[in-house]
Amino acid sequence: MPEIDRTVMPDPRDVVVVGGGFAGLSAAVALADAGFRVAVLERKPKLGGRAYSFKDPEGGDWIDNGQHVMMGCYTQTFDFLKKIGTYDKLVFRDRIEMEMVAANGERGRIKAGYLPGPLHMVSALMRYSMLSFGERVSVLKAGAWLIAQARLRRNRLEHTTVSAALKELGQSDRACERFWYPLAIATLNEEPDKASAALLAEVWKRAFFGRRRDSAFVYSKVGLSDLYCQAAEDFIEQRGGFVAAHTGVDRLELDGNHAVGCVRLRDGKKVEAANFISAVPAGALLAMLPAPLQDEPFFTRLTQLRPSPIICVHVWLDREVTDCAFVGFIGSTTQWLFNKRAIFSERGSEQGGYLSFVISGARALVERTNEQLLDLVLDDLHKMIPASRDARLIKALVIKEKQATIAPDCESDRLRPGSDTPIDNLFLAGDWIQTGLPATIESAVISGCAAAAAVKKRVGPISPVPVLE
Repeated sequence: MPEIDRTVMPDPRDVVVVGGGFAGLSAAVALADAGFRVAVLERKPKLGGRAYSFKDPEGGDWIDNGQHVMMGCYTQTFDFLKKIGTYDKLVFRDRIEMEMVAANGERGRIKAGYLPGPLHMVSALMRYSMLSFGERVSVLKAGAWLIAQARLRRNRLEHTTVSAALKELGQSDRACERFWYPLAIATLNEEPDKASAALLAEVWKRAFFGRRRDSAFVYSKVGLSDLYCQAAEDFIEQRGGFVAAHTGVDRLELDGNHAVGCVRLRDGKKVEAANFISAVPAGALLAMLPAPLQDEPFFTRLTQLRPSPIICVHVWLDREVTDCAFVGFIGSTTQWLFNKRAIFSERGSEQGGYLSFVISGARALVERTNEQLLDLVLDDLHKMIPASRDARLIKALVIKEKQATIAPDCESDRLRPGSDTPIDNLFLAGDWIQTGLPATIESAVISGCAAAAAVKKRVGPISPVPVLE
């Protein structure tokens, strides 16, 4: 790694990116590709931010810190992966298929057809047996209304919760319980009586009622960290930049009232640059602000943003208990089951079952012990999939992300800032800034590209840095 402590005036091409997750690395890659010299500083020992993975030392399975699902509509994410050369490590499940189960034993399947979009989802919903024919038609009408409102009257949806919007649209309790609420909680990470209807409408429009491929579930053949971290680091360093993990930033230091001069690291060293991108969560950004910015209204409003937690429980059993890749639990605390053996069936060398369970918007549960959460999940599993009662638990891992995403409630969504700040050379990136989407991988990459574009606009044309082979 090059010497961090600099004493020369920064070159206009020099940019510091604080944070090495999807947002920071996508911003850094976009700038490096445009000829900028980028320094990425990540406080954790490894890159990846809140979207990372690690390998189970016993069985070799890749474990995500949360169940990160990409979808076929993640166009900017795919462009980023193509640029760094890892797009071919993705698996597309082009024909969306989810099984929904209730504690009373009732089952239904949402299975898209081979028709072009959006007819593929129309056919899927019209065959969903857990709703009556009239409820299926009503769901489609409500979806069409949401899409229209997202295009024509988004401001109205921004002030309306998901549950209020669905009530206004005449959706039955069964339709909400068996379709709308599982969809909303999974994609927004928030309870429907708090989540913004505008964000649900955007998800519905982009992911489910666009092209058929847009609704595909997309997974990495490798660990999530291996999908993008090392490749992005190589891309940046080949273009004259550097990436430093385990390099915490203590604070930003101003060079005048309207420009950042450098970042001071926790070891006392400084890194100077002409422009800076903060790609860390709002709380971490606020902790780095110098005193003159503490009372700046733009930044003080960020203190009102609330986090929303996610709990992911990984369970290994001595046998497989379902052949479905994705199972939604209706009427239970546990919301979704991801069958890793079915999702990655082409790997085929592991024995037994490997299941990941997700509880989103888990504020009421996040302080429970790991043992209590495991018991809760296993109890839900046994109720929903009786065949699991005969399976033996081999091991389990509980992961709590207490600040997994920004809460997508109406007020928080309206408070989300854009890339620009009152400081001329400081820009923001992260899944929590305003992208029109809930906090997802795609939102993070969109924000990173937007921050890079803002830097390029400020600096203007530059001489490119040679690419090192």
